[in-house]
Amino acid sequence: MTGRGPHQLTQWQRDRRAFIEHRIYWHGSIGLADLMDVMGISRAQASKDLNEYIADHPGHLFYDKSARTYVLGDDFEAHYLSIDPSEYLADLAAIARGAAVPNSEWVVDLPDILTPSIPSRGLPARAVRNVLMACAQRRILTVEYQSMSSAQPITRDIAPHGIAHEGFRWHTRAYCFKDHVFKDFVLSRILNSELAGTAEIDPDLDTDWVEKITLHIAAHPSLSDNQRRIVELDYGMTDGTAQVVVRKCLLFYNLKRLGLDTDPDTRDPQDQHIVLVNRSEVQTALGRKSA
Repeated sequence: MTGRGPHQLTQWQRDRRAFIEHRIYWHGSIGLADLMDVMGISRAQASKDLNEYIADHPGHLFYDKSARTYVLGDDFEAHYLSIDPSEYLADLAAIARGAAVPNSEWVVDLPDILTPSIPSRGLPARAVRNVLMACAQRRILTVEYQSMSSAQPITRDIAPHGIAHEGFRWHTRAYCFKDHVFKDFVLSRILNSELAGTAEIDPDLDTDWVEKITLHIAAHPSLSDNQRRIVELDYGMTDGTAQVVVRKCLLFYNLKRLGLDTDPDTRDPQDQHIVLVNRSEVQTALGRKSA
């Protein structure tokens, strides 16, 4: 590398170089007008930025005279930007939904994006606010809560310390003074709530929240060699396995989401692509006997 290194640049210069890398990598080309419009700089400054970038990182991008624009070079690698395809696709999906996404103006190519249609969950604003405040201020929250195990709502005191989303619903993790245990409370089932006094409950005592369980997954052994290889690519497996670390309190939800909550023989391998290698260990963590 020649010229200045990343540590010698101002944050504003680094931000402009991050934009250059974002546009050149995800779009394949960048022009002076792109830098001028998005970063709000002059034509002279845009030209200087691109030329200095090329000088510091030869082969990363070059000027294509026929296209009259700068294009991606064979030696490109990111120095000022994290190239994370999962994060980028999530940003594209969020932009398509109309959500506010940092640096959304950097994105040029936005294809039609479809995501599963999931019924919206009713989230009472007051309950969410009070839960968040109780977590931050370590306070007791008196809630009127409708559980599925009781025909009528029950008023109880809880001490929330965290928030979790299991892929479908939002929960608060809290100590329940009625049952004297840490439990999950679905936010949409909190009918009424009032902040009360200080909660003298140590969140570190919630062992199911603190403890982590590692799921060791592998491609279903009944798949063909080629099918197993593509599943290994799908799940980013190394040497035929991948590890998924989950909090114990979310273990059931993670297993269900991955289709690992039942015996693998109950579903066709072409439908259930992965199996749980350490099934006995995970069943023990769930408090069940291995089938």
